[in-house]
Amino acid sequence: MNISHLLRQYEQGHRDFPKLNLTGVDLSRVMLISVNLTKSNLMGINLSRGFLTKSNLSQASLNWADLSYAKLSEAKMIETDLTKADLTGAFMVKSILIKAKLSGANLSYTNLRAADLSYANCCGANLQKINLREANLTGVNFNWANLSEGRLSCANLQQASFFGANLGHTFIKEVDLSYANLEGINFQESRLSYSNLQGANLQGANFQGAKLRHSNLRGANLQGTNLRNADLEGADLTNAIVENADLTNATFRETKVIGTYLKSQTIKPNSPQLKLQETSNYAASFELLQTRFAV
Repeated sequence: MNISHLLRQYEQGHRDFPKLNLTGVDLSRVMLISVNLTKSNLMGINLSRGFLTKSNLSQASLNWADLSYAKLSEAKMIETDLTKADLTGAFMVKSILIKAKLSGANLSYTNLRAADLSYANCCGANLQKINLREANLTGVNFNWANLSEGRLSCANLQQASFFGANLGHTFIKEVDLSYANLEGINFQESRLSYSNLQGANLQGANFQGAKLRHSNLRGANLQGTNLRNADLEGADLTNAIVENADLTNATFRETKVIGTYLKSQTIKPNSPQLKLQETSNYAASFELLQTRFAV
């Protein structure tokens, strides 16, 4: 089917176009709302600024496709191949991308709020300044992805993997990353307040300048972690492992350290730079910390 025939059929009310071959064609700014393009070959297609709201592109091949600034809200893209596709600035609120292939894709500035990307492959993708608030990211592969300045607050991150990913300057409040392996991840200047990091492996991670207010770090592994200038007000570090962590100038107010071993040679309660106060809950409050120490 050629482009003119497709558009003519669409104008006549037809919406079912499965298994089409439209490799490399230019459909920029096209309006194809609620169409069925399942299993179609759309490799290299130009759909930039197109309107495909509520369309079904499941199992379609969209490798190297241009979907920049396209309107794809509530679209179905289950098991769709979007490898190396350009989705810059696309509007994809509440879209469904279960098991989609997005490795190496560009999703910078894309709006995927409340979308379902469970078990999608985003390995090596550019997700800078992406909006993933309230999205279902269960089991997503974010290995080596760039999520800097992204918004992931209230997203479901169960079983998601982040090996080698960049999460610097992200808004990632109120998420559950309990027992996740986040070793060596960059969280510099990120906002993780009220997040659950219980039992997480944060060994060697970079939390410099991060906001971890009221976060749950119970039993977390913070060995060798960079927490310089981090805000840990109200955080729970009960039984956390913080050996060789860098806590220079970190903010500690009403921070719980029950069961956390504080080395006497590095923590000195009589130091004029540090005030340690025990509460009725055996929590500790630290203020004006200015020296490097390990706990």
